[in-house]
Amino acid sequence: MSETVTSRIFAVKTTGGQERSVAAFVGMRAQLRKKPIYAILVISTMKGYVFFEAPNAQVVGDSIAGFKHVKSQVPGIIQFGDIEKFLITTSIVSELNIDDVVEVSGGPFKGMRAKVTRVEPNRSEATIILLDAPTQLPITINADYLRIVEKAK
Repeated sequence: MSETVTSRIFAVKTTGGQERSVAAFVGMRAQLRKKPIYAILVISTMKGYVFFEAPNAQVVGDSIAGFKHVKSQVPGIIQFGDIEKFLITTSIVSELNIDDVVEVSGGPFKGMRAKVTRVEPNRSEATIILLDAPTQLPITINADYLRIVEKAK
């Protein structure tokens, strides 16, 4: 006879920047003590929170007890829909248009503003012209290194 396991998602407040260490520590502790924690989720855009999938809050509370970077357990159950939007990544290529003003967030041109002249969605690349440079030189760059500052009119 198969038993269905119901699990819920619980949030834990942590010291900012210590989310990964809390997840690793609690994961090891749960494994050693054979606690039924099914998944641990650290979302990089949500500083100070770690999410645990477990059958009840008591299991999470026992696993986090005594760790110095854990502040508290958030009361209640987190709905999957509340964190789902952080799990699905969308490529910026679909949002880029010609003449958009962007900021380069990586590589040798980091921090510079540029204007998009061509977008290649199949290759996830965009050709830009730097606005801060003295000469206009077209540069093809991975679209993941671009952040839209101003949409084209």
